[in-house]
Amino acid sequence: MAALPAAIYDAVIPGLLPFEGADADSIEKAYTVDDDVAVYGSDRADPVARIPALNFLDEPTIVVPVAFDGKWALVLTPSRQELPSRAGGRAPAQSAGWVPRDALIEAHDLPARVTVSVSAQSMTVETPEGDATYPAGVGAEDTPTPVGTVGYLQARYDDPTQADYTIQLTTLHSDVADEPFGGSDGGLIGLHYNLTSTGTVSHGCVRLAYDALLAVNELPLGTPVVFVA
Repeated sequence: MAALPAAIYDAVIPGLLPFEGADADSIEKAYTVDDDVAVYGSDRADPVARIPALNFLDEPTIVVPVAFDGKWALVLTPSRQELPSRAGGRAPAQSAGWVPRDALIEAHDLPARVTVSVSAQSMTVETPEGDATYPAGVGAEDTPTPVGTVGYLQARYDDPTQADYTIQLTTLHSDVADEPFGGSDGGLIGLHYNLTSTGTVSHGCVRLAYDALLAVNELPLGTPVVFVA
């Protein structure tokens, strides 16, 4: 198990499956795992990665299945399946893999949804209590926000440069640039505060005003985030 690459936010694991589509209807519950769990590709025969029991913040890794097939669960992962630079300039924004269903420990329900509309430059938070829509800054022309895909809130990260504004990290990545921000975050797509929260202004992340960020902060980890054109 230890020899398998960890399916974490900055990993690139070709054996994972590209996950396409923006349908979050099948996402109902979040799970955790007691120990590292092997992840399999389409053949479900040889493991290609492992999901660590703890994430990079030393917190329980949140695992979200999108389908079940007998003893198997197809889960979204926070890793890339390929880099855009190695895939002709465009790579899947979201990856997935099969894990043994009995390795998953039910954590909590996922009654809410977040939908980011790039064309409308908006973010809608849907909860059983009602929906709320907020302005959102999205990716610039050369570093666009991915569309037509779904991921989930994998972690909340306090970045000292963001002061009191927690960054909401999704499992999605830029589909057109390896490191659009020029750093070492693996092109991860986040929802975060910025004074400019409208327009095509970001490196692919979603920029929000404080009230919008607070609304997302109230949602449980694992909540699906859908990106539409």
